[in-house]
Amino acid sequence: MRMTLDVEAVRAFVLVADLKSFTRAAEVLGSTQGAVSVKLKRLEDRLGARLIERTPRQVRLSSHGTAFLEAARAFVAAHERAVQGVSGTSRRFALGVAAHVAGPELPAMLARVHAYDPMLVIDVQIATSRRLLDALDQGMLDAAIIWREDDRRRGEVLAKDTFGWFAAPSFSYRRGEPLRLASLAADCGVRDLAIRALDAAGIPWTEAFHGRTAAAVRAGVEAGLAVAALSHRVAPAGTVDVGTRFHLPRLRPMDIVLHAGLTDIRSRDIVRTLAAAFRETTVNVGQDAPMVTCRATRV
Repeated sequence: MRMTLDVEAVRAFVLVADLKSFTRAAEVLGSTQGAVSVKLKRLEDRLGARLIERTPRQVRLSSHGTAFLEAARAFVAAHERAVQGVSGTSRRFALGVAAHVAGPELPAMLARVHAYDPMLVIDVQIATSRRLLDALDQGMLDAAIIWREDDRRRGEVLAKDTFGWFAAPSFSYRRGEPLRLASLAADCGVRDLAIRALDAAGIPWTEAFHGRTAAAVRAGVEAGLAVAALSHRVAPAGTVDVGTRFHLPRLRPMDIVLHAGLTDIRSRDIVRTLAAAFRETTVNVGQDAPMVTCRATRV
């Protein structure tokens, strides 16, 4: 007898394998954890093998699941190509990510979205949070992952970002002298955060290095030219948080939020995938984390 597989069950398996969570897979599918478990059980019964090993603390692939995963991805991708061939249209999704938010989780997050919808063309744009929110309002973006800088929109909170004052180990500063800052554009939320904190603490400052991209700012910090207020997630490897050493003010944390401008079912599926993937892949990286360079796109 020829074996047939349910594409939605296979898709659920791929999501559980990628997100390592039945709960997050259910979030992406707009379903429940119980429904995902039922789909997976039926798939395992159909294949005659256990695919997922599940304990109270961990979800991991079995040996059979590891062997099946790439074939499962290909199966889902073939299904999407067939559906797209019938519709005759390709689907694009414009995603904006704030320059300083784009950290080590971005490649993994995009890979998760690709695994969910292999035929989706994702257009990623990097800019400041304010520019991205304006672009979303103008219909130029489908979704944006930014910092919450005001109460204009609530958005879906993905994580809480913490900041420090990062510099090269050789960077020197004497109290009373203007603190040499490396910063992004004038409309950058992190720049505003740093300047307000310094002004409130009565610490003089000067912009000694100005970068057009977040990567350029981090390069200036690595070169020992200035100190920058950076998220702990994206601080360049080899730099150190000098806040305590130089008696600099503490920087308040900020929420990373996801804003979406589309309401159709397929777009909501993609947005749920983005949210679940970001939460799963977000890590609190310290000063030894690798630097992630992103190409800036003007919006």
